[in-house]
Amino acid sequence: MRKIKVGDDVIVITGKDRGKRGTVLRVVAAERLVVENINMAKKHQKANPQRGVPGGIIDKEMPLHLSNVALFNPAKNGADRVGFKILGDGRKVRVFKSDGEVVDVE
Repeated sequence: MRKIKVGDDVIVITGKDRGKRGTVLRVVAAERLVVENINMAKKHQKANPQRGVPGGIIDKEMPLHLSNVALFNPAKNGADRVGFKILGDGRKVRVFKSDGEVVDVE
């Protein structure tokens, strides 16, 4: 089980985009993830009329290292660490370290 998953609301804790919030779009490799509108880079893209892709300079989200983001805790209104806990019925869930609140109920 991962500490940060696709669809989680995260906050960047270090780097050029420090303090910005976004949603995890996808996990790339073991320790990198792409966050919506974070770590944007310019990409020079060649047009492809068969696919309907226009040419020009586009903005693209680039992967961030997992250690540069933290899960956003709405109760704390800031970044928080994540741990694991096994519930009474045997399910393993993610919890916030600061207050022990369950992150996701599946």
